[in-house]
Amino acid sequence: MGLFERFLSVWVALAIVFGVAAGHVFPGLFEGIAAFTWAQVNLVVAVFIWAMIYPMMVQVDFAALRDVREQPRGLLLTLVINWLIKPFTMAALGWLFFRVFFAEWVAPETANEYIAGMILLGVAPCTAMVFVWSHLTKGNPSYTLVQVSINDIIMIFAFAPLASLLLGLSDVTVPWDTLLLSVTLYVVLPLIAGILTRLHLLRQGPSRLESWLARSKPTTVLGLLATVALLFGLQADRILDNPLAIVLIAIPLLIQSYGIFFIAYGAARSMRLPHDIAAPAGLIGTSNFFELAVAVAISLFGLTSGAALATVVGVLVEVPVMLSLVALANRTRHWFPQTTAAEATS
Repeated sequence: MGLFERFLSVWVALAIVFGVAAGHVFPGLFEGIAAFTWAQVNLVVAVFIWAMIYPMMVQVDFAALRDVREQPRGLLLTLVINWLIKPFTMAALGWLFFRVFFAEWVAPETANEYIAGMILLGVAPCTAMVFVWSHLTKGNPSYTLVQVSINDIIMIFAFAPLASLLLGLSDVTVPWDTLLLSVTLYVVLPLIAGILTRLHLLRQGPSRLESWLARSKPTTVLGLLATVALLFGLQADRILDNPLAIVLIAIPLLIQSYGIFFIAYGAARSMRLPHDIAAPAGLIGTSNFFELAVAVAISLFGLTSGAALATVVGVLVEVPVMLSLVALANRTRHWFPQTTAAEATS
């Protein structure tokens, strides 16, 4: 790793500080950026996320996709964590903290909204950012693509029923335009662009592809930093106006994030999955599809509701947490077999 990537956590911390400060000093600018949305998806954020994901999609070797079926346990682990464990543990932690531990500090109605926001995060597994986390742990890009794609397909059918069950509501409306637009922007279009770019570069020889990938590395990191700064700038006032609420919501979210990762990562180790599958499997279960969660929270409870705030805190917590887990996964690479899915079939 280069110097810039080695100290990525420092640059992210600076991006967070810069984003909050800029959002507070120039609120009009960020209000204008916030208004540039379609179907609750901020298009400026989408551009920065695209900058992160596109170079990684060029790495996807579609010839290797057929080898994914030789390692079905990684996919099974991802699905069990995301759909059978994570939503229910998130709901349980929300209830425990806001109905028991924090009951004296938070009004019951507000507590219910915080719990609802946490549940919406729990039933929305990550679509976009997980490609970044997988890349930083040297995850298998083809396998990660399949994991994310299957999650997206299941989410189309399972999000509304699971959210309805855990929220105790019968009228949860899925903002299909948000869901479909996000999947298109963050998965489908970068994937198509990646395929075309890879084919074009390979016509010029494998060395041309390797050279392009090496030069594109800074684009991913810069896209991540720009996304972080913008997200924190858009939420600057909420962060500064509600510090206690944000801390209270962040505590169970942190416990949930680290807990889910260790469950998934520990299970991957016991299953003896190769590290380039095990690390992304743990990280996919930990991160959230925050655009969808925020959109549903706003549509169900309102823009200024506790549920909307809880989903926003999920965004604030995710980046620092995921960077710490990326560092942990990289330091524990020796715990796992190094055989990749492709090598396992040879």
